Order: sequence, then structure tokens, then C-alpha cells
Amino acid sequence: MNGIDRETTVFWRHPCFADLCLLKARFTHHRYELHTHPTYVIAIITQGCERLHIGTRLVTAPVGTVLLVHPEECHDGEAGADGGWAYRTLYPSVALMTDIAQELGRAGPPVFGKSLIDDPVLVGALAAAHEQAESGDEDESAMLTALRHLILRHADKSRGTEPISHSGSRRRLGVYLDAIDAGGRIDLRRFADLAGVTRFQVIRDFKHMTGLTPGGFIRNRRLRLASGLLRQGVTIAEAALAAGFADQSHLTRACRSTLGITPTMFRRAYS
Repeated sequence: MNGIDRETTVFWRHPCFADLCLLKARFTHHRYELHTHPTYVIAIITQGCERLHIGTRLVTAPVGTVLLVHPEECHDGEAGADGGWAYRTLYPSVALMTDIAQELGRAGPPVFGKSLIDDPVLVGALAAAHEQAESGDEDESAMLTALRHLILRHADKSRGTEPISHSGSRRRLGVYLDAIDAGGRIDLRRFADLAGVTRFQVIRDFKHMTGLTPGGFIRNRRLRLASGLLRQGVTIAEAALAAGFADQSHLTRACRSTLGITPTMFRRAYS
């Protein structure tokens, strides 16, 4: 593998914000599976181009732009051009973004009208704050200033999160989640029998409510559980078993395909 094809990832927590993780990565062949995050995803494309689906939209993000994905918004990611892409990514919690918005006179968590933002001033501010955090600088002002710019310039003042109108799907999803929490066999036929619908309706319900297939949702949920255990200092093998993965290798593959990092890197960020 030559230098151009080399893939690198670094993942850590901001030295001043316990609920803000950061990623610096370069990918050439890596491809993210569909997944969601409980946090916002704010990515500055520093080289190349990334292509991804965010919900039903196909977005192509060239160098010098900012990608923004809302919490729980389903998305994937892959190279959008030969040579792949590099980016610096922020994962601020909903609580952190809401606190900043409230200090700016905005109510509730910010909602952004665009997934792709072309704003050179914002790009420079976010990149500088990200680089400063990488150096271990414990001055939070650069990050707060960058996120302030993002919210003031690009958050939609008039629009809140739109409610999902699929009431039947919402009710049935509760049935499926109860079955998942109860343990035992997990398959489409079991879900369909419990809800009194077809297996195809089960698939539609998950897609309507989560943006994921049933299998993708369960994998994402298990990864969330494992991530929470890793933050608490549980070993990778123990976290894998407790979250329902077959073994540590299974968790590692899932973590790599959805987060772009290994469980060891994630655990180290919280040590």
C-alpha cells in the first residue's frame, strides 16, 4: 500500500468538553455502513471528496465544505473521488449544542436547513478549533466561537424537528423494541407475528421510524450499548459479550464499519 492509499484515524475527546469527541481521518477505500449517532456530526472536508446518503438525500462534499448530520439521522459514507477523502470531525452532544444555542437566545437543540455548508469562515474556524484541541490546548474559546458561528449563521430559527406521522409504525416499533429488550430469538417472522403484520411491514416500520433495516437498527443499538460500556472502562471482550456481539472481533468489525475506528481507540479516548 502506497502513501496515497494509506488510511489513518485518530479519535479523542476535547480537553475542555467531556461530551465532545473528535476524529481526524483519511480514507481511500473505507466505506461506512448506514448508521446513526446520538450526537451531531460536523465534518470539515480537508482533502478529496466524500459521498454519502443522509436520510433519502445523496450528498457529495468536496474539500473546503462542512458536512452536518443531525442526531439520529441515518447516513453512510464513502469516497466521492479517486484518492478518497480526509476530514476533521466533531461529535458534540445534543446537550452541548443546546446549551450554546440557549446562550445565543435560541430555544431547544439547533436544527440546520442544509447538510452541506459552503462557508469558508466557518471552515477556518472549525478547523482551527479542531487542530487546537488535537494539540491538547485547554482553551475552549476557539471551539465555542466556531460552534457559535455555525449556529448563528446556519441554524434555522423558524423550524423545529418535524414530527414523524407514521403513528402505526411508531406503535409497532414499540412492540419490536420490547421483544428485543426481552431477549431471545430476533427475526422478522417473530416481529411480524408479535405485531400482527407481514415481514415486509416490519421492514417498512423500521425504515419509517429509524431509517435503518431491522438488522441495521439492532447492530447500531448493540454498538451504542457497547460504546457506553467502553466509556465506563469495561474491557472490549466484556462489552462485546454484554452488548450481544458474538465476540470481540465481531464488535471490532462493527465499530470499524460504522464509526471508522476500533473499540481500542474509542476506549482510549475515555481513559
